[in-house]
Amino acid sequence: MPYLPAFIAAQAFTDAEAALQHARHIYDHSLAHLRDAMQRFVKGEDLPGHVRACYPYVRVQTDTVARFSPADAARLSYGFVAGPGRFETTLTRPDLFADYYLEQFSLLLQNHRCELEVGVSNQPIPVHFSFAEHDHIEGSLSPARRMLMRDVFDLPDLTAMDDGIANGTYEPGPGEAQPLSLFTAPRVDYSLHRLRHYTGTAPEHFQSFVLFTNYQFYIDEFIRMGHAAMQDPASDYIAFIEPGNVVTRRVGQPAGAVDHLGAALPRLPQMPAYHLIRADRRGISMVNIGVGPANAKTITDHIAVLRPQAWVMLGHCAGLRNSQQLGDYVLAHGYVREDHVLDEDLPLWVPIPALAEIQLALEAAVSEITQVKGSELKRIMRTGTVASTDNRNWELLPDNRPQRRFSQSRAIALDMESATIAANGFRFRVPYGTLLCVSDKPLHGEIKLPGMANQFYRDRVDQHLRIGIKAMELLREQGINQLHSRKLRSFAEVAFQ
Repeated sequence: MPYLPAFIAAQAFTDAEAALQHARHIYDHSLAHLRDAMQRFVKGEDLPGHVRACYPYVRVQTDTVARFSPADAARLSYGFVAGPGRFETTLTRPDLFADYYLEQFSLLLQNHRCELEVGVSNQPIPVHFSFAEHDHIEGSLSPARRMLMRDVFDLPDLTAMDDGIANGTYEPGPGEAQPLSLFTAPRVDYSLHRLRHYTGTAPEHFQSFVLFTNYQFYIDEFIRMGHAAMQDPASDYIAFIEPGNVVTRRVGQPAGAVDHLGAALPRLPQMPAYHLIRADRRGISMVNIGVGPANAKTITDHIAVLRPQAWVMLGHCAGLRNSQQLGDYVLAHGYVREDHVLDEDLPLWVPIPALAEIQLALEAAVSEITQVKGSELKRIMRTGTVASTDNRNWELLPDNRPQRRFSQSRAIALDMESATIAANGFRFRVPYGTLLCVSDKPLHGEIKLPGMANQFYRDRVDQHLRIGIKAMELLREQGINQLHSRKLRSFAEVAFQ
């Protein structure tokens, strides 16, 4: 017999806040049950059965299409279901996603004039996902007791965590509801745990606007800018957070309750993250993804569950045109995808379009930071196709085959990450963009030499990073309704953004 928490009945709501509070009650009740059982298990107690607690769900049943004005129909890209039917999703971490859930619930109620049903799902919460941020009680278990865990508790089940909904391949079984969200609760929890591991910071610290880079030089400058902002009482940012959850508050800001729990890490994680925090969570996070498309896919797979407003790649690239100079900027308006890491999830025949809102913000930021205007901007920035490859030494392949392909594609720059980040933004409906800086021209004999590279980095990194931050601030000023384009939505799209 399963050992379950006390029963909580499903309820119907026409108020988004009340629906969220009921979901929070169910979730907290389930976690308390799992944590209590785990503590007893660690002490050596025999529990009365297989321990199980399940995620809350939200469900909507509608017999009509969305009811909004023609003006809203032209503007809204999410917040409504595709047609009549039953739609639902499981929910997790209502503390972290409270604002997000509240917006999604409110739009469903507004657009469908219906009720939201919130209750206990049949999807078990894996016990690993019930631990608090600083809980490590399972570390005190003996090997034999640890092996017994799988007989007593539900462990992560990868069959409940695939990306079929996001990829457009998921088909509900007979009698099953259609999805409301791109991600199920176990998929979200899995990514939240992976983010801690890969970035060295808690998911709670990630902000709505994310910058990616492939060079530590940019991170060094971001750290310098972050600490400088904390010394400015008029800064929009209230805290700066580094790996190990080390918190620096803006002058005059009181310390937070968890500040003392952070500690500098003895070594950096695989993809360290840094966060310029705003009170409304619309600050800027920056992640050093390192070199290569595998890291680029991995980190965006996991950050996507946080539903950021936009992400942008800032990094170095090889210039492929003789007319380019070292230090020139490249604004990507198309991608050649030779990274191969997304071929199974997003076929190569799917185009990855440039998003006008991101392009305009990046171009405006380049102009503002460099003080170069109008047609003169073409002297320092070129718009064109960026090719991304998984072969760092593509120049050494025989017969110039890659060079021929890049020429046929009209590519003007090459790197190893940008197409991956853009394609995963497209796949997960996260607005994306790319602004690169030419650091070498291998086809024209201009390779990076130590002295030249050091001078180049000193001259360009500061400016390039300030452009990226300015672009994010411009996007923030536009508001999210401008950002979330219907170009990223499929025919029968989920309701949640």
